[in-house]
Amino acid sequence: MPDPLDFTGKVVLVTGSSRGIGAEMIKAFGKRGAQCVVNYVADAQRQNKTDAANVAKELEAPLVIECDVTQPGQVESMMTKIGDKRGGLDILVNNSGIIHDRTIKKMSPEEFESVVRVNLIGTFTVTQKAAAILHSGGRIVNLSSVSGQMGLFGQANYSSSKAAIIALTKVSAREFARQNITVNAIAPGFIDVGMSKGMSEEVTANFIKQIPLGRLGEVNEIVDAALFLASPMVSYITGHVLNVNGGFYMG
Repeated sequence: MPDPLDFTGKVVLVTGSSRGIGAEMIKAFGKRGAQCVVNYVADAQRQNKTDAANVAKELEAPLVIECDVTQPGQVESMMTKIGDKRGGLDILVNNSGIIHDRTIKKMSPEEFESVVRVNLIGTFTVTQKAAAILHSGGRIVNLSSVSGQMGLFGQANYSSSKAAIIALTKVSAREFARQNITVNAIAPGFIDVGMSKGMSEEVTANFIKQIPLGRLGEVNEIVDAALFLASPMVSYITGHVLNVNGGFYMG
């Protein structure tokens, strides 16, 4: 039997793949034969470019593309480049995201809008522009969060964006079904990397007490979920939200 996690010949784009979970995702696809597209957004210190180059070193013949997912023109240009150089796209993982916690009383309109702009509007824009090059039978995987399901304290902006991604996933699943493209979401809980790393030991310990499995999640557990949702095994699963949270939220 063929290996369902063999992505040989598949073109995969993971947005925000210069570091964190996104970097581990694109490397995992690469190890399984995929033609990988690494995406990063420019920053003043040029750290993202350096990080993307380091990720690319572990991949075979990758495309590395600078693109701000909140800028439709840049996103369209990225898709054109992928179409021209790789002949289209098979798997899209919308991973780009930012976090800026503050209570509602203290949160400025810009702090609210900036997070929604990257997390939600970025996911919408990339999905919209990818439609032109996505092959029939393709896969779209969106990154939501347990925060979007529960509404965590101090995360009015982040929770709102991640809840909306769930709704966007379901609408996308209906609209892309005519092309036999499945659209699903992953809702990670507290993972021992990236955004969760910023929590204090006290806050982390408090959350762990509420997790039935009694620990933070590991990066590979989110990566494995993405590999599954991008595989042929999900040919009849679409519009679904896969919770990877150790039982912290069961909905």
